[in-house]
Amino acid sequence: MMTFDQILPTVQKALAPHKTLIARIQPVIVNRDLNGRVRLIVSDDVERDADTLAGCRSIAKELAEQLGAHAFPEEQMILFEDDMTTVLADAPGFALEGFEGVIVVDRLASEGRWASIAPISTGVPRVVFFSIKGGVGRSTAMAASAWSLAQSGKRVLVLDLDLESPGLSSGLLPAERRPTYGITDWLVEDLVDNGAAVFEDMMATSELAHDGEIYVVPAHGNDPGNYIAKLGRVWMPKINEQGKQEGWSQRLSRLLDQLEQRWQPDIILVDSRSGIDEVASSCVTDLGAGLVLMFAIDGEQTWSGYRILFEYWLKAGVVRDIRERLQLVGALIPETGAAEYFSSLKERSWDLFSDALYDEVPPGATIDELWNFDDSDEGAPHYPWPINWHRGFAALTSLHSRLEKIDPQQVESIYGSLIDGLNDFAGER
Repeated sequence: MMTFDQILPTVQKALAPHKTLIARIQPVIVNRDLNGRVRLIVSDDVERDADTLAGCRSIAKELAEQLGAHAFPEEQMILFEDDMTTVLADAPGFALEGFEGVIVVDRLASEGRWASIAPISTGVPRVVFFSIKGGVGRSTAMAASAWSLAQSGKRVLVLDLDLESPGLSSGLLPAERRPTYGITDWLVEDLVDNGAAVFEDMMATSELAHDGEIYVVPAHGNDPGNYIAKLGRVWMPKINEQGKQEGWSQRLSRLLDQLEQRWQPDIILVDSRSGIDEVASSCVTDLGAGLVLMFAIDGEQTWSGYRILFEYWLKAGVVRDIRERLQLVGALIPETGAAEYFSSLKERSWDLFSDALYDEVPPGATIDELWNFDDSDEGAPHYPWPINWHRGFAALTSLHSRLEKIDPQQVESIYGSLIDGLNDFAGER
């Protein structure tokens, strides 16, 4: 029985005898629609050559027979397009392994674009705090990092993009200081070109900062209002002034650019939603972050989730565009057995990175010639920046009052590696 995971191997087998034809008519697009059904898209020049058309019809017939429910009927298996460039620009695509000039394009119900990596922003350094699963202390670590960076004199812009589970602002702002609006309000108002009405009132400064500043842009304002109704609209695309559709992720990127220009921070910290959904995709791949912190605990759910993501990047051919931005963070290192726990975390991390992201080292080559790291290299992206578990920092809701009284040395003992890494990153830009 044919299933979704068997589609591409079946397509590869069907196309293998026709490589000469494919080389002549490339690009050939293998289009998977929203329901997972496949058809081919080729240039309309193919229709004007009888022999070439016959060859394509033969491929279409075989695919229709082999793919079963995952194929369009044979007579509908080929689409002819006059502008292949436009087709390729409409959706994320990746090269079909073993075939030059064959691109797989996925039409997705969501706007998650894990295979499309935006260039690193040329402006203020941007850092995304991401985790494959929740409950790893990511938001708390971000709040503590913002506090420490501001203590050293930096102007820190903090965005809570965990829109479906907001709460970061409560760690940095007491209720009476929270702004009137938040990111969700702007995304909804922007749909009707009314974003300017809330823009100036969606940021508040935290009084926790001393030598620097902490600018907090929450998911919602001090009165969430009809938050669920608004949340159901933030993902909507809009038609921009040029008459082109602008996806929600593009709108979010535009907002971040405006916030950067308005508040002139030294560093931007973005709290991403956990998991592999479209919000996380936007944060990790679309906002131009130069550093993506991947929080991990030593558990099978963590490693299997990151492996799915890494192998997707590998298959999509974008590993080289993203891998140098990644850094693993070892979250919640336990007080008891810390050394053994960290050793296991490091080993599992190195296994994952070396399998999916690092270059293979062929016989006779040296690591210096390739993007590869020794398992014990403390400067490697797989080498975890440890965060020690601490009872007083276990609950984000108590963080604001705790940071008012905390000894900086205690923050250093818990988050020192993370804060040092952030300072180094900000200093490089």
